[in-house]
Amino acid sequence: MKGEGEMGYTGKKFDVIVIGGGVMGSATAYSVAKRGHTTLLLEQFDFLHHRGSSHGESRTIRASYSKSFYSPMVVEAAQLWEQAESEAGYKVYHKTPQFDMGPSDSKSLRCAIANCESSSMTCRVLDPAQISDHFSGNISVPEDWIGVLTELGGVIKPTKAVSMFQTLALRNGAVLMDNMEVINICKKDDDDGGVVVYTSNSNGDKFCGKKCVVTVGAWMQKLVKTVSGLSLPIQPRETYICYWKIKDGHHGDFTIEGGFPTFSSYGEPHVFGTPALEFPGLIKIGVHEGNTCDPDKRTWGPPVSFEPMKRWIDERFSGLIESTAPAVIQSCMYSMTPDEDFVIDFLGGEFGTDVAIAGGFSGHGFKMAPLVGRILADMTLHGEANGVDLHHFKLARFEGNSNI
Repeated sequence: MKGEGEMGYTGKKFDVIVIGGGVMGSATAYSVAKRGHTTLLLEQFDFLHHRGSSHGESRTIRASYSKSFYSPMVVEAAQLWEQAESEAGYKVYHKTPQFDMGPSDSKSLRCAIANCESSSMTCRVLDPAQISDHFSGNISVPEDWIGVLTELGGVIKPTKAVSMFQTLALRNGAVLMDNMEVINICKKDDDDGGVVVYTSNSNGDKFCGKKCVVTVGAWMQKLVKTVSGLSLPIQPRETYICYWKIKDGHHGDFTIEGGFPTFSSYGEPHVFGTPALEFPGLIKIGVHEGNTCDPDKRTWGPPVSFEPMKRWIDERFSGLIESTAPAVIQSCMYSMTPDEDFVIDFLGGEFGTDVAIAGGFSGHGFKMAPLVGRILADMTLHGEANGVDLHHFKLARFEGNSNI
């Protein structure tokens, strides 16, 4: 789209403009700037805000996936987390095993086990008695369930991680600007090519870039529709993270130091959680679901009922977790695709390869952030990503949508 009455921009032209200062955009800005390219990161709200999907106290990292293409991505992402930590000089990734459990006939769980084994990842399949023994009776499952314990797991501190990538981007010369809502992206109409990024601030600031990356999370559908007319099937959902009180005398049993894992339960409800870490004496337990919403018109209210989660807690944790009600409830955002796979692609159309987009991370993308940043840097600087098969994440898979 060409800007009407476009004025010349007299400021600096950037090699890459990254729109969206959550974890994906911040990791991308870091990766691009680290390679010596001029980089601008724009965020519509304050940096480190709590209105999207990149805030809070914990995210899980796990390589146990039912879809085989994700497991090697997590392995590389874990290495990149540690590399970034070494550059920053502090930790955001706290290692502990990952434990997946569910009915023994669960196809998804069996696929996750097979993928771990085929990837030569260290894992152990446990029956109910072995599960109880390994976790000293703190985890109990039905007789027709199994569990799989994998070495690659852990907790990532999200707000601290976003801050880390922004700090490293700054160290490498990137320009970071918050409270800069992007309202349009237009193809630059001259021989230099590239794009012009327009903002809604009172000064009418606009910025020129050779390339542009859009990582705006729950706002992806809105912005891409404005920019290109495409209706991406990325649906924002409001979800809730709950912390539950560990009963007195058992706090240490549910910590990383006590050997407690990050965990996921297959079936209904699809539960996930992390050991006690950010709030002493509280364990994070949530359900992988959410209510469809407009990211600009959220309810911020809790779910109607906690009953399914309460029953699951009572049955799985041997009565050691107080299940009457969560002690802390936090609101967060999912950006869901129909197949729950990511969208990482060039926008195409008149923009060709000048604009890359990454979104629809469907509640399981945070762990991948440094890898996604590396992929988007490869795409914008070299036209393709090295070492990762991105065909699973292409826009073309949504061709049944009349606007794609």
